[in-house]
This record gives sequence, C-alpha cells and structure tokens, in this order.
Amino acid sequence: MAVEGPPPERVETDEDPSARSVTDMVEQPAKVMRIGNMIRQLLDEVKSAPLDEASRQRLRGIHQASITELKEGLAPELVEELDRITLPFGEDSTPTDPELRIAQAQLVGWLEGLFHGIQTALFAQQMAARAQLEQMRRALPPGPGHTGPEGPQQQGPTGTDGMYL
Repeated sequence: MAVEGPPPERVETDEDPSARSVTDMVEQPAKVMRIGNMIRQLLDEVKSAPLDEASRQRLRGIHQASITELKEGLAPELVEELDRITLPFGEDSTPTDPELRIAQAQLVGWLEGLFHGIQTALFAQQMAARAQLEQMRRALPPGPGHTGPEGPQQQGPTGTDGMYL
C-alpha cells in the first residue's frame, strides 16, 4: 500500500536530535539498489569459479569502483561507515581468491543490512502515517447517517407511523 502526500512528522524522542533516518541518508536509492544487486550477482558468480590473476585484478577493480559509485549515492554518515568496514587491497599485490570473496561478501552483507534498515524505516513511517490518519478520523465530527452507540438515527417525520402516499 502506497501512502502519498508529505512524509509524516517526526516524533521527538530522547535520542540524538541530529540523527537522521536511514531513508534520508540514501541520497540516490535507485543507484544504490542497482550497484547492490550487481555486487550480489557478481559474488554469486565468483563463488563457484576459480579465478586466475587477471580475473582477480579485474574483480578488485570492480570492487573498488563499486564502492566509489556507492559513496556517491550515500550521505556522509554512511560513507564514513562504509570506509570503516571496507579495507582497501594492497596496491602492490593481487588479492587472493578468499580475500576477494570475503571483501565482496562483506560489502553484500553491509548493503543488505542497509536495505533492511530502509525497509524497517519505511514500515515505521507507514505505521506512523496510519496512526496519524486514524487520529485525524477520530477528531472529525460525525457525518450524516452516522451510526452512534444507540443505532442509526431515525430521520422520518414525527408522529406519522402509518403509510403515506
């Protein structure tokens, strides 16, 4: 179910007021999703294939380019987090198969965590919007034909119980 209109107002809590929602920190969600899907597919492909030196060099380049592209779609807070968890490969040597697979799996895991965080935040926004809508409905005065606790209101003329033509 899609909820259109302005995003729900944030509820103030005792948490850090400068903290932003994960959905706000992904500045280019379509780009991040495309790169994440590409990295996941690449990891699936290299799991079963032995890699020669040229393949490992190429995969290393793809991994580094993917991280660079991801950073362009993320807010500075997520870029810093990504930098902390990803270790660069040495410039003078070709990474081994296990090093490449671990780096790719780590990146895929981080992206999946990011995606789950986005889904959770969107669900919370949707629930807040529903609660706000329900609160607005309860605040409205009853409309015509409203069924109250005593049943539907009678709107016939008073004192005329018989048939009329």
